[in-house]
Amino acid sequence: MFKILWGIDALTALIFVVFFIIGIADGTVSSFNIMLWLLILGILAAVLIGSLWLQRAGRSRFANSLALALAVPSTLTGLFFLLLIVLHPKWN
Repeated sequence: MFKILWGIDALTALIFVVFFIIGIADGTVSSFNIMLWLLILGILAAVLIGSLWLQRAGRSRFANSLALALAVPSTLTGLFFLLLIVLHPKWN
């Protein structure tokens, strides 16, 4: 179970890192919002590293809980966007 949750968390962090790099390249990540980006990336790194550390320390329940805290909203958001792509809803 932990590997699945951690994989979802790693994919979420990878998506944020890609958007951060693209934002740096096109200038949308600027001195105005760099602290928000660094906070988000820091939290993602803390969840990934913290859950791995807890798992290796034998605290499986805490590791799963920490990984689950990021995996559930990420999965629900991904499913929402998948539904938007597949269903082509009309918003008017």
